[in-house]
Amino acid sequence: MRFSEKQEALVKESWEVMKQDIPHYSLRFFSIILEIAPAAKGMFSFLKDSDEIPQSNPKLKAHAVKVFKMTCESAIQLREKGEVVVNDTTLKYLGSVHVQKGVLDPHFEVVKEALLRTVQEAIGEKWNEEMSGAWGEAYDQLAAAIKSEMKEEAATAA
Repeated sequence: MRFSEKQEALVKESWEVMKQDIPHYSLRFFSIILEIAPAAKGMFSFLKDSDEIPQSNPKLKAHAVKVFKMTCESAIQLREKGEVVVNDTTLKYLGSVHVQKGVLDPHFEVVKEALLRTVQEAIGEKWNEEMSGAWGEAYDQLAAAIKSEMKEEAATAA
């Protein structure tokens, strides 16, 4: 199934809402990740040495913005190109970092759930199955591209 114009519009519309308060949604996103999987804290260098999520941690905010933005951009690429196209050096870096951190398939599912819950909270009444499906598909395609690069990275290391 192709990513529809409506799916792209839904992702863009909700991203515009979240961009209005990135510090809040970044913090909320990581709070949900750690609520679902507390052990994930050790996977983030900017979180592992603290007992709580720092409210004003610039690295946390920057990381969350990258996840939101890359997922949104994935949606646009899915619509325009029929696939996620990430800059080769960025994708190689993401694959390498995810391998180094020991990221596994279930970790991607935790991040997806946290992402969807964050978007749902951000847009409130506008949240529906179509919106969930659009963000879910965009995230799944981005995750698949990262996982593919992780396999290449692991094969090269072996």
